[in-house]
Amino acid sequence: MVPFLDLKAQYRQIKPEVEAAVLRAIESTQYVLGPEVTTFERRFAEYCSAGHCLAVNSGTSALHLALLAADVGPSDEVITVSMTFVATTAAVLYSGATPVFVDVDPITWTMNPDLIEAAITPRTKAILPVHLHGLMADMDPIMEIARRHGLTVIEDAAQAHGAEYKGRRAGSIGDLGCFSFYPGKNLGAYGEGGAVVTSNPELARKVALLRDWGQEAKYNHVVAGYNYRMDGVQGAVLNVKMNYIEAWTEGRRAAALDYDRHLARLSITGPRQPSHSRHVYHVYALCLPRRDETLSALQEAGIGVGIHYPVPVHLQKAYASLGYGVGDFPVTERLATQFLSLPIYSELQSEQVAEVVSQLEKLHLVAAA
Repeated sequence: MVPFLDLKAQYRQIKPEVEAAVLRAIESTQYVLGPEVTTFERRFAEYCSAGHCLAVNSGTSALHLALLAADVGPSDEVITVSMTFVATTAAVLYSGATPVFVDVDPITWTMNPDLIEAAITPRTKAILPVHLHGLMADMDPIMEIARRHGLTVIEDAAQAHGAEYKGRRAGSIGDLGCFSFYPGKNLGAYGEGGAVVTSNPELARKVALLRDWGQEAKYNHVVAGYNYRMDGVQGAVLNVKMNYIEAWTEGRRAAALDYDRHLARLSITGPRQPSHSRHVYHVYALCLPRRDETLSALQEAGIGVGIHYPVPVHLQKAYASLGYGVGDFPVTERLATQFLSLPIYSELQSEQVAEVVSQLEKLHLVAAA
């Protein structure tokens, strides 16, 4: 048995520290924002090489507030991708704007910069690239296009804590960067959580206002805001985990390298990390033409596997009103039928990787026969 994710293994490693931190947060009675959250914001901003971090209650809230801080609203368009979790699209719609999709690159699986300019219209206000599976999008051409057209860039870095592009951290290249601390993320809370990072003081001020009912001071509401604050317990948990994030990231990268070595003998397409990037492997996905058969067989063999994501956003019933259909984004649609996510976490042992690959090899040999 190899679980897809083993949060209990991580918890056992930090159990005394995290329990003491949670108790300290509870005893402080600072249950919403407060000193634990403030400390985490400072540490995470430094980690991301950003000037400011504003902690919120989810990654979706982070995206929503980043869009609002960038003055995205009704009649505006935001260029993004359909190969993502639905929260990316939902946040654009929450702001009142219209998501405009472009296809992804067949090698990196992230936003294809060559397709952006054709999607720009007079209504375009922002570009929202998604750093998929822990690999950052090709940010230099995206930023060049955005600057030339006067557009804001908001990085969806929900899966990319600590990822790098040409030596720069996820969240630090665009105007704003958005993170999720959902429990299964590389840096996960013990509940929901998220953050917006930026080096623009004015954008940081707007996000800070919007997350806390638009208050400059208690009962002094200067804009219509939201209740998107992070709670103190999550701040305490994340402060403990900040002590380990780099070690855990290197553990994931080591497990991915282990997979790479084993899978080199099989004709299976795996994640490809450009030489200038640091992939943090939130997900280790393969592309398999007979994906569904492999998924079932691995599950029967006790291997925890998943799919990120089986149905692109533009083909989801909930977003049919956007007007897209089958064939509009061929690379995205092909990947959605072929992606298979293998177990990946820092505590994954080499023997477990070998077991997963052994099962894949058996299936590969049967398929080839």
